[in-house]
Amino acid sequence: MKSISLRKWSIPLSEKNSITYFFLFRTVHDVLKAENALKDRGVSFELVPVPRALSSECGVCIASERPPEDIMSLLFSINVDRCFSFNGKEYAQINRDALRSSGNNNAQEKANE
Repeated sequence: MKSISLRKWSIPLSEKNSITYFFLFRTVHDVLKAENALKDRGVSFELVPVPRALSSECGVCIASERPPEDIMSLLFSINVDRCFSFNGKEYAQINRDALRSSGNNNAQEKANE
């Protein structure tokens, strides 16, 4: 059986009282595309196993403390299946459509500056 090597990029996620966001994908291919997109832009994130409390068709997800709007705006061409926040105690699903429109508005605002 082949094991998966999980990779960390940039600064490791802190263990303090911050919120961690989990981005779930349907396929490993999408996770790897997202990993490359975030790595190319210098975003701090980790590839981690999908937490047991969550389910996904893919067993690996991206975890980051960066606001989900920022991540979604960088992953505009990659299909993020679901996004969850974790405050150290519980998970809450985040409406990805609202994030996408928010991320697109942020990208348009930055382009107009």
